[in-house]
Amino acid sequence: MEVLRVQRVASESKDASIPAMFVKSETEQPGITTVQGVNLEVPVIDFSNPNQEKVLREVYEASKDWGMFQIVNHEIPSQLITNLQGVGKEFFELPQEEKEVYAKIEGSESLEGYGTKLSKDVNGKKGWVDHLFHVIWPPSSINYRFWPKNPPSYREVNEEYSKHLRGVVDKLMKSMSIGLGLEGNELKEYAGGDDMIHLLKINYYPPCPCPDLVLGVPQHTDMSYITILVPNEVQGLQAFRDGHWYDVKYVPNALVIHIGDQMEILSNGKYKAVLHRTTVKENETRMSWPVFIEPKGEHVVGPHPKLVNEDNPPKYKTKKYKDYAYCKLNKTPQ
Repeated sequence: MEVLRVQRVASESKDASIPAMFVKSETEQPGITTVQGVNLEVPVIDFSNPNQEKVLREVYEASKDWGMFQIVNHEIPSQLITNLQGVGKEFFELPQEEKEVYAKIEGSESLEGYGTKLSKDVNGKKGWVDHLFHVIWPPSSINYRFWPKNPPSYREVNEEYSKHLRGVVDKLMKSMSIGLGLEGNELKEYAGGDDMIHLLKINYYPPCPCPDLVLGVPQHTDMSYITILVPNEVQGLQAFRDGHWYDVKYVPNALVIHIGDQMEILSNGKYKAVLHRTTVKENETRMSWPVFIEPKGEHVVGPHPKLVNEDNPPKYKTKKYKDYAYCKLNKTPQ
């Protein structure tokens, strides 16, 4: 049975109608619920600032007060990011049958592979997006079956990106650890150290004739510790702030950082996971490259022992990450 892909729906929806399965309720439609004409200026942190005390303070405050921020001068070469975007775009422009070679395995609990739908929508509605998931680190967790062989440079570019990204992860984890009053290495070690999974997702949001009625990805918080996202230049990321939805201002060459559920749990609520969603455009293709930094499935996550005491009891259950993920994806209580 052929699986319906959003890219195909988009190519066949040239007039002003789209299938009802994509039309959100009025309480979710971005045309109604977005604060128009305002770009949310989330904190932008210069990672190369010689005043590292200032960087530490900014990471701490943004993680606590916003749950998201953008970092510039992060030492990932801009050409490498351009290459990452280039090979991802080339993959999604391949003939459909070539992409289906990498489709998710039916019945598998793994997220890896090419696909269209991730989690259940309570109303049965679909997001206007196709995606590709695969692990880029650590080597022991990589399954190259889900890495496209075309374009030919795909693997080389993604491995190079992974190498640079680990330096950013280390610096972020160290900064966030010190912000919580821990030693620089304590947060990362408790989170799984060098065994933490780096799960890349490429989101492909094709043009949509009715962008005010649909969402690429509905509102959610990420399950990860942190998410490091490369967007393309097409506006689409929105964050929920003070009871309203805002477009997040695009900053060229910046990495967008989201605090995820596991970091909120690990910090016992000091850092806040950000509620966000994505919109689409009428005449432009939006793409993004988030990498979810998350524990292995068997890793047990709970508040860091040094962050709980009689005056500050644990606010979250301690459980295996795979059990947390199962509950979240299936919309069942934690």
